[in-house]
Amino acid sequence: MDLYFVKRPLVERYSDVLPEGSAGAVSLLERRVIPDGMPVVLGPDMRPVEPLSSWFRYLAYLGRDPETMRSYAYVVLRLAEFLAWRGRDVLTATESDLLAYRRQRLEVQSVPIDPVTTWDREASTVNGLFGWLAEAGHVRHRPLRMPKAYGSGLTQAMQVRHLVLEQYLFFRDVGMGGQRPDGEIDTAFRGGFPHRNRAAVELALMTGMRKREWSSVLLPELSRRPGGPAGFVLQACAKYGRRRDVYVPAGPLDLVETYALLERAEIVERSARRLARRHRELFVVDSVDEGRGRLAGVLGGRRRVFDMARMAAGLRRITVREGSGGLESMAVFLGQGGLMLSASSWDRIRRHAWQRMLAFADFGQALVLPRKPYRYHDLRHTFALRLLKHLTRLVIEREQRRADRRSLVSLAEHISMNPLLIVQRALGHASPRTTYGYLAYLDDPMNYVDEAFRAWADSDGATYAEIAIRLLEGDRDGTQG
Repeated sequence: MDLYFVKRPLVERYSDVLPEGSAGAVSLLERRVIPDGMPVVLGPDMRPVEPLSSWFRYLAYLGRDPETMRSYAYVVLRLAEFLAWRGRDVLTATESDLLAYRRQRLEVQSVPIDPVTTWDREASTVNGLFGWLAEAGHVRHRPLRMPKAYGSGLTQAMQVRHLVLEQYLFFRDVGMGGQRPDGEIDTAFRGGFPHRNRAAVELALMTGMRKREWSSVLLPELSRRPGGPAGFVLQACAKYGRRRDVYVPAGPLDLVETYALLERAEIVERSARRLARRHRELFVVDSVDEGRGRLAGVLGGRRRVFDMARMAAGLRRITVREGSGGLESMAVFLGQGGLMLSASSWDRIRRHAWQRMLAFADFGQALVLPRKPYRYHDLRHTFALRLLKHLTRLVIEREQRRADRRSLVSLAEHISMNPLLIVQRALGHASPRTTYGYLAYLDDPMNYVDEAFRAWADSDGATYAEIAIRLLEGDRDGTQG
């Protein structure tokens, strides 16, 4: 079995050269309302494997995000191949087959997956498939009952990984920006676009946006008055399509403008001819209404108008405008081909950055790097923690001033200036419960451990074993408070 994904632009581009009998593929996609990104499982005869392909069409009709369907597809393909190895398929699978698959993923394979995060998501996908099979009448009984029935049954607290200033600057300038730790330009850097990379991570840090959010930003969304900030509405590219306002300070905008001047213009010039050959599969914008946040132009031969907030990443990727030198992508961060960089491209850039950081970690004064490579999401955690700490300090100072004046705080003021609620809105969390997870990281508890033991070690050179004994003895004596 092979896995493919529907790409309407490719079908339209090559419709004239498709074999006889396949020339109606474009009209078929239109008639069946097949969306881009829908997975299709094909067998050795290059025909859709059922009922798997029908399940993906069902998910597509429900409006599932293409990235979500892609992750589902790889889980289902892996399961189908495992069942085929056991002489089964999804219609004949038994409880024992699925338990064997669980054991394979968690224990037998060379690199077992994480039981709390990866397996629980995978189990939910498999459960969704068998639930649909039973509902559609393909099977009488579903082998799986509940999403956590075969998962770990555990919950995992949010793992917050944040950077201190020195670590962030090392990541931005040395890893992503191609500099040496002493600030000099590294002539061996082969990253290609250091200004683009530095601007991207600065935008991620200073806005708290997720990778899919900041990597798909369009130029009109970052428009501003000279030297001022910018702001736009985020929705379609946000997690779960949750709408929120994004505030962009002047700092990252300055870096974006530097990148646009020094690198982006060159990318646009080199790629104009290539984009011209793809003209009919692109959304060619001829009108930008920044006040209403709308773009108007031609897509697929039809006049279309879109609210930028509601434009998904796939549409943003093919959004261009006609410039003096030809077609130009309206995405901020471009790749060699002149279109928006893909998620896999950004991951490759990050891996190369980590390798550079490891190579320079012992340069001069050693910098403490974590064992695991940095993620772009660590910048979101850093934004949340820094903002939460700063707001908490401001609120404490304000309350102290009010106490000195013996003035009361209204309920509306208390809610409007609640640090957790402000950070929740900035991050786009559905519930403050998620934001509460950051409270545990406002101060590193190991700092208190080091401080507690420092006096012992400084005074008499006590070892940790001796410290433990003295603590235990003191506890028995009732002297520990």
